Amino acid sequence: MGIINFRGARKEQQVQNHDVDFKVGDYMSKSLITFKPNQSIIEVMQSLLQNDVSGAPVLNDKGDVVGIISEGDCLLHVSDSRYYNMPIGYDKIENLMAKDVEFIDANMNIFDATNRFLMSKKRRFPVIREGKLVGIISQKDILQASLKLRGDHWH
Repeated sequence: MGIINFRGARKEQQVQNHDVDFKVGDYMSKSLITFKPNQSIIEVMQSLLQNDVSGAPVLNDKGDVVGIISEGDCLLHVSDSRYYNMPIGYDKIENLMAKDVEFIDANMNIFDATNRFLMSKKRRFPVIREGKLVGIISQKDILQASLKLRGDHWH
């Protein structure tokens, strides 16, 4: 006859139901750095470094997101400038930014947002609520949110 249980007798554990929603809007960055399409790449590089961000939305005059500019876009410009022996900084960001912008809704669950990051290979998404830009969520924001979660929230 073998031992069935090493722990011995114990009380019936109560399963706690945590109806906690982890929404993107709760973890996104709300103080945004934004740019205009006609700004120079030098302005963008200085602002990204000064504000310690890796990318930001580009807005038209109506406040609509028309692109995303990132450190990678800036690095590509630096590399191209060197390759073609051109001075850095004379190009406008509208010629360098990513124009295929994907958005995340502020009410999206962070677990679904995590999946969007994994599927798209993007590092940040502009966050909208009722069609308006309200923030930006980055992979770093998702990691910070995950540190606040406990295992019993993984529904």
